[in-house]
Amino acid sequence: MTPREIIIKAFELGKPERVPVTLFGGGMWSIKDYGTTFEELAKNVDKNVDMCVTEAEKIRSDVVYVGSGFNNFHAYALTKKYGVNMKYREIGAPDLTDHVVHTEEDIAKLDINDILKEPVVQGIMDATRRVKEKIGNKYLVTMTCWGPYTLAARFVGEEPFMKQNFKKPAFVEKMVDFCADLLIKLYEPLVNDGIEALSIADPTASGDLINPKQMERFAVPALKKMSDWAKSKGVYTILHICGDTSDRLDMFLKTGCTVIFFDQKVNIAKAKEVLGGKMCFGGNVAPVHVLLNKSAAEVEQACKEVIEIAGKDGGFVLVPGCDIPPTISYENLKTFHDVALNWRY
Repeated sequence: MTPREIIIKAFELGKPERVPVTLFGGGMWSIKDYGTTFEELAKNVDKNVDMCVTEAEKIRSDVVYVGSGFNNFHAYALTKKYGVNMKYREIGAPDLTDHVVHTEEDIAKLDINDILKEPVVQGIMDATRRVKEKIGNKYLVTMTCWGPYTLAARFVGEEPFMKQNFKKPAFVEKMVDFCADLLIKLYEPLVNDGIEALSIADPTASGDLINPKQMERFAVPALKKMSDWAKSKGVYTILHICGDTSDRLDMFLKTGCTVIFFDQKVNIAKAKEVLGGKMCFGGNVAPVHVLLNKSAAEVEQACKEVIEIAGKDGGFVLVPGCDIPPTISYENLKTFHDVALNWRY
């Protein structure tokens, strides 16, 4: 079986010939390892394609995430006409310089069609198509985005957006729903061209930031909207949410997403108890405490422990608890993957 076939079988709650394994994103690590920058890749599609293909073969994850780290450009595409700029960092992903949506009237000023006009977004989409053409038969190739709740907070600003959960819940609902429509608009051309999965990171919907009731009201309906659309197109939906969500595990079933990748704070045994046989899930080796700071032997032991607890019955993917720091050693990253690649059911 190819890596793509292995992880798709897990998505469908099957038990492939080995444990599926992937990073989530991995853009910062790949860019550093390749010896380039976000700013350079934003201007050079050919180099972005070569970086993705080269690093895919080196890392050996079952999923290749094109555009990892470029998610803020999806908000920038609609707000640059209002004076918002992008700031490139020496280390870390590019970020917005301002937030310009504060009322429902501001939402009405946003043009959803601008998402497909931004040159960097166009370049990432083109790179996604070309990477799929080159290695899509071997690996599952996707493009990354923020989840609707997180993207909404990018337009508004995280702190004021959190306050609006209490002060203006109708505004929050409208903004998040708008972002779901925006992301569907973004993915539609790629899905029409054969991309098989959406990759959604929704960190602002973290269990450390919003409570279960807020998640169910504000984040879940928009995720369900995206996953329902994806299902109608025969496409998978990969979801990651940061923080401890052990108190709302059943809520992930309501999102309709294909798979949920858990943060290291989540009790993975409890996750298996709630979701096993109902929804594919992945987790949750700590990216900093283990992958960055431990020895290769300790990484191996941590990976084996997660698999023993949660991954022996299929419908499971070995994943770090979040995106990985760019300073993780290749030895530790290789060990992480080797455990799964060599684990036969």
